[in-house]
Amino acid sequence: MNITVYLGALRGNDPVLKDAVKELGTWIRENNHTLIYGGSKSGLMGYIAESVLDAGGDVIGIEPQFFIDEELQYDGLTELIITKDMTERKTKMIELGDAFIAFPGGTGTLEEISEVMSKISLKQLNAPCIFYNLNDYYRGMKELMSHMIEMVHNKFFPVFMRFFRGLKHYETLN
Repeated sequence: MNITVYLGALRGNDPVLKDAVKELGTWIRENNHTLIYGGSKSGLMGYIAESVLDAGGDVIGIEPQFFIDEELQYDGLTELIITKDMTERKTKMIELGDAFIAFPGGTGTLEEISEVMSKISLKQLNAPCIFYNLNDYYRGMKELMSHMIEMVHNKFFPVFMRFFRGLKHYETLN
């Protein structure tokens, strides 16, 4: 299974993030999945790629040309796909993914997982959409989504997200 993980190119302020993202990467490899991610060598992106590769797994990075020009790509990936821009990058990450995880990140992570949620709700995509709710990071998102579902009362607004607090919950992907 190809697992697309959305996460930041920064390390974040909480030291728990590094350990958790490395644990996620190791889990991806141990379960014979392939990591699909943004292709960067920096921050949380670099840590997850390194953990999958160190465990002997496959990593496909998808990086827009302007990041390549700045030499931000992770060298040594199983495959690096270069796109013309961020829009093409997002499309390719969705195209290659069988499941989607939003690890704690910033506005880019939120934008990317929101596109996945939209495609699922429009029935253009049928895949798990998972928020890695480390230290209750996505509590506000969970409350917002619950409120939206409650207010819409509509069969076309499915409950399709999963909020997980730790890796033991990922076993449901298998």
